[in-house]
Amino acid sequence: MTVNTYQRKEHWTPTPRPQWVQTLNEQGAKLDMASVVPLDSESLIAQAVKNTGLGDFGDDTGAEHFRVLARSIEEEANLHFAGRILTRSEFVRYLEIRFGLVDWLKRAPEILDEKIDQPIFITGYGRSGTTILYEVLSLDPRFRVPLKWESLFPFPPPESSTYDHDPRIARADKVNEFNENMIPELSAMHKSAGSLPVESLELNYFTFLSEVYPIAFQVPTYARYLEARSMDYSFEWQKKFLKLLQWRCKGDRWLLKGPSHLPYLRELLEVYPDARIIFTHRDPVVCADSGLSLQASLYWWRTDEPWGDGTMKNWLIDSPQSRAQPWDDIIDMIEDGTLKADHVCNSQYDDFMTDPMAAVRKIYTQLGLDLTADVEQRMRQFLAEKPQGQYGRHEYEHPPREVIEYEREVYKKYQDYFSVPNEL
Repeated sequence: MTVNTYQRKEHWTPTPRPQWVQTLNEQGAKLDMASVVPLDSESLIAQAVKNTGLGDFGDDTGAEHFRVLARSIEEEANLHFAGRILTRSEFVRYLEIRFGLVDWLKRAPEILDEKIDQPIFITGYGRSGTTILYEVLSLDPRFRVPLKWESLFPFPPPESSTYDHDPRIARADKVNEFNENMIPELSAMHKSAGSLPVESLELNYFTFLSEVYPIAFQVPTYARYLEARSMDYSFEWQKKFLKLLQWRCKGDRWLLKGPSHLPYLRELLEVYPDARIIFTHRDPVVCADSGLSLQASLYWWRTDEPWGDGTMKNWLIDSPQSRAQPWDDIIDMIEDGTLKADHVCNSQYDDFMTDPMAAVRKIYTQLGLDLTADVEQRMRQFLAEKPQGQYGRHEYEHPPREVIEYEREVYKKYQDYFSVPNEL
């Protein structure tokens, strides 16, 4: 091994599967899985049409994205039996959302007249504190935050009067319980629930053009297809989805979180030109170690070969050079004014962990927002009741010292520009 060829994935060890998943996979392997749990685009579309009575993608482009993705998953992702069951269930749901959204926009075209003003996006390296910051800021009732239940089951559109006790919350909790029973370690890495906020990318599933798919599946053909296209399409449909969600349940402005959007900020700003961006910063070596562990677990959720032949080039887990590149572009955007100074603020992980409310007050000041006393008290109470590691600790391995020192040089521009301290 040389320092520039060190591969974190070679040092990752999967957690043993729950026995029921192992047994299901062993029995499923005896079957013709493709016929028992079909994942071809025609079968998935037919099921969604049967479930909803709908079938309009809204444009031919979305249908093409879906067919390329479905083919790549079937041919390259090497899913085990439980992974196929999970994937079929998810994709039928995503199709139902796509067909349902198109239908509601036809029935109530005034939804498109809704305004998305100055949305706030939290982004940064995965594992840099984006989730805890998101949860804390979401306690401000002036922010409209997408919750798990409405991202999974958005029809009929949510209403303010029933939002907090909608029966779809319990329905989403059952989906989440199934997922966490399949791979229990996920709750320590990224806790989810029907009533908790979801990442921005979870509002892009139904576009079928999203970075989420190479994160969840080993799909090199689809990854190349994705790289050749602009993400404008995905953000434009996401914006339509947000308009539907706020139609009968408004807030002052949207608060969203999307670490995986980091390489796509130019496209995001094309669709949300008045967006405010909160960048979270943490030692990039630590983020890479933690991120690799999460990425591997997401693959392991669906396949027995997380680093098999289907492994694709992925900026989240690839070389430090590929992980540093998005920040090079962001620095250029700040320097040339594409990212306006008063539209951006920076939050250091170390500062937040040391004094979270001081870090929050700094964000409010930088964004020109007023942090009221009652909201601050709500945030303090939440933090007091949610110590780090509440759902278990996310353990991961760090590389040898010589590799860390090599990667420090790769990340030097990023760390110097944003004054990001070392943790190792």
